[in-house]
Amino acid sequence: MDRQSQVIGQSGAFLDALERASRAAALDRPVLVIGERGTGKELVAERLHRLSPRWDQPLIVMNCAALPETLIEAELFGHEAGAFTGATKARQGRFEEAHGGTLFLDELGTLSMGAQERLLRAVEYGEVTRIGSSRPVRVDVRIVAATNEHLPDKVDRHEFRADLLDRLSFEVVTLPPLRARAGDIMVLAEHFGRRMASELGWEDWPGFTPAASDALLDYRWPGNVRELRNVVERAVYRWDDVGPIDAIQFDPFESPYRPQVATARTEPAPTEAEPMQADPAPESAPAVADFKTQVAAFEARLLSRALNQHRFNQRATADALGLSYDQLRHALRRHDLLPGGS
Repeated sequence: MDRQSQVIGQSGAFLDALERASRAAALDRPVLVIGERGTGKELVAERLHRLSPRWDQPLIVMNCAALPETLIEAELFGHEAGAFTGATKARQGRFEEAHGGTLFLDELGTLSMGAQERLLRAVEYGEVTRIGSSRPVRVDVRIVAATNEHLPDKVDRHEFRADLLDRLSFEVVTLPPLRARAGDIMVLAEHFGRRMASELGWEDWPGFTPAASDALLDYRWPGNVRELRNVVERAVYRWDDVGPIDAIQFDPFESPYRPQVATARTEPAPTEAEPMQADPAPESAPAVADFKTQVAAFEARLLSRALNQHRFNQRATADALGLSYDQLRHALRRHDLLPGGS
């Protein structure tokens, strides 16, 4: 698992988690890495391996959520030829491949109860048995596992074995989300921005305008560092103007042409016996305001909704609506939507 990405951050919460991982690396004990998506669990797992005495041995990665339940045990423990349909030859499992090194189990919480039971035996006794074999194989493997779930809750719901959790949680490293690392947001944004600019062949890195920086700092980052990287790299490669980057788009799916979900009609089609009824007479419709009033009300609602979506960042709102900054300010002033009436 060779990574070009670096572990970058200077906030106290992040450095504390990194320090805990670094101290645990030297011990030949299991480590559980907890964190939301995009917080860097794989990078911490690689750090645990590279700083351990096993650094020159294999680091094998298995995403437990990427395989159907019927294949997970075969992937973990291997199989003999003819053990099941399609098993034309014997194959080592991930435990045997990681012998002498580290096995990183990502998305641990998705393992079935059957796979958990066999994993417990492998961790407890250092033995695995290939599917279709009765002879156990000795393995020397350090386990690092990761999940974005709170496993004690799964234990309470009888969805995860308590004894396996006890074995794997010698040390637990919980990575803080990006919203708890405010001091790291611009550090990471500058890093990703400079790297993307270099990839595009830019001679200089122009940085971000204050408005763009404010937008990055105000956003909640549900996808954490991975989302930040995508947002920054997208902003850099789309920027065609001279000077600091000023346009940030958080939602790449945002578009006035977003497909609408069609709703099925339940009314039966008219037949010759049932002629189509005419629309109700205009007199039965409720009274409405004049055209200009309705247009103005719709425009005010559109502006207010766009402002809320972009956390009242006016430049981001203008970009999303296809307006210049001055055009947006004029529209907001016309509808009395400027903060403080400014």
